[in-house]
Amino acid sequence: MAGGKARKEKPKPNAAAHAPYQGGISFHKSKGQHILKNPQLVDSIVQKAGIKTTDTILEIGPGTGNLTKKLLEAGKAVIAVEVDPRMVLELQRRFQGTPLSNRLKVIKGDVLKTDLPYFDICVANIPYQISSPLTFKLLNHQPSFRCAIIMFQREFAMRLVAQPGDKVYCRLTVNTQLLARVSHLLKVGKNNFRSPPKVDSSVVRIEPRKPRIEVKQKEWDGFLRICFNRKNKTLGSIFRQKSVVTLLEKNYKTVQALKLSGQGLMEDNDNKMDFSRLGDNNEDLNMDVDDDDDGAEEEMEVEDGDVEGEPSEFKDKVLAVLKEGDFEEKRSSKLTLQEFLYLLSLFNKAGIHFS
Repeated sequence: MAGGKARKEKPKPNAAAHAPYQGGISFHKSKGQHILKNPQLVDSIVQKAGIKTTDTILEIGPGTGNLTKKLLEAGKAVIAVEVDPRMVLELQRRFQGTPLSNRLKVIKGDVLKTDLPYFDICVANIPYQISSPLTFKLLNHQPSFRCAIIMFQREFAMRLVAQPGDKVYCRLTVNTQLLARVSHLLKVGKNNFRSPPKVDSSVVRIEPRKPRIEVKQKEWDGFLRICFNRKNKTLGSIFRQKSVVTLLEKNYKTVQALKLSGQGLMEDNDNKMDFSRLGDNNEDLNMDVDDDDDGAEEEMEVEDGDVEGEPSEFKDKVLAVLKEGDFEEKRSSKLTLQEFLYLLSLFNKAGIHFS
């Protein structure tokens, strides 16, 4: 300003100084960039992956390449998908001119929007905010891979491996276990990362079922949404609700009308197996667990009583299915995958559908 002292601007802090890598790269916590720094943990993950020398390995979010190096040494080739262009350059620089460079292919892009090539095994330390959609994208990938070794937020991992009766057993659990066998491998403390995340982690092994359990995706999803609306209530109580009976009766009448018109059932490409939606709701991103239900699940409008306040012939039909399979006093929180499949088959046999 004229006639005054020039104000000396303070230098802006260098963002790279916040959480620098040895090469000067700063990590963005908002993007879930937490790089594994414990070499023993990296070795343990690679060992538990059971990699063969003939395997093509998919790595998601390779970062600066600490895990990538071990994967290249163990397998035939590594396909690394990385969204951050700085990390892509660092990865290419790290292996340039080494014998491993010819076995590394780097794909720059968002893994959720990328068409994935063939791979035998997936090993990944992923941003936790994409846990659910990535899990179902992988399980929907064809041809099917042998297994995936993925590090998740601890609470999310516990939902994947939960068993009937566990507090965190939920719709995500059943949807995942319909498509894969899931097992817990390692607990990982937050101090194993640079920079440390706010939560602990777990490494999980996911093996796609071969052959798949064939279900109609929309039918299955609609069925589980009702069952887990209040997972600790009895199924008899859930299926007596006016909103549920009304919905199922509407579906029933639609199906009967389609049969009479000769159009058949499910002419909406429902036979195409697409499980990408099965984990894309708040339930799978919110780790709070309520004693009565999953809290974050999409809730239906709940209203007890008969349809229009009068005895309902259709409601009796619904309850007869529960009685036939001895499900009336059972609770979704304690049903096995096989029991859910059996109950759905009984409903369908009676002409009752959920989509």
